[in-house]
Amino acid sequence: MNRQLLLLSAAISFLFAASVSAEGLPVPEGNVILTVSGKIGVANSADATASFDLAMLDAMPQTSFETATIWTEGVARYSGVELAVLLDAVDADGSQLLMTALNDYAIELPARDAVPGGPILATRVDGKPLSVRDKGPIWVIYPFDDKPAYKTEVVYSRSIWQLKSIEVEE
Repeated sequence: MNRQLLLLSAAISFLFAASVSAEGLPVPEGNVILTVSGKIGVANSADATASFDLAMLDAMPQTSFETATIWTEGVARYSGVELAVLLDAVDADGSQLLMTALNDYAIELPARDAVPGGPILATRVDGKPLSVRDKGPIWVIYPFDDKPAYKTEVVYSRSIWQLKSIEVEE
């Protein structure tokens, strides 16, 4: 009987711990659209990753800017959470970010790119959520028109769309 109570108590503790992390990062209630793993100090799952649904990303401080891209026509307003803000929320501690798209295309991005006024994880264009068909649900966008130094092939290659995961590496 005591063993059963002990097991039940352990199970309840595990479920409670899984619902909210020690650092206060909530557990996604909707479909997970982004997972952050690797060298992070804040997680919300038993496998030490941080998972986010759209509502969680929307609850973070939002940034928007207008810019043209080499993949679209004209200027559009992109909005979402700054990469720097997201990395701070998970207490990332690495120098490289391995970013992977839904189709398993992957790029490496130096963590030093994650600065205020730098790239955002855009979830909306002109106020509308990005669909998978339109490079969503997350598209890493740099403010190309605000900072001409971003208009290089190297930076364009870092603008991964259909982002599904970020692994923080050494």
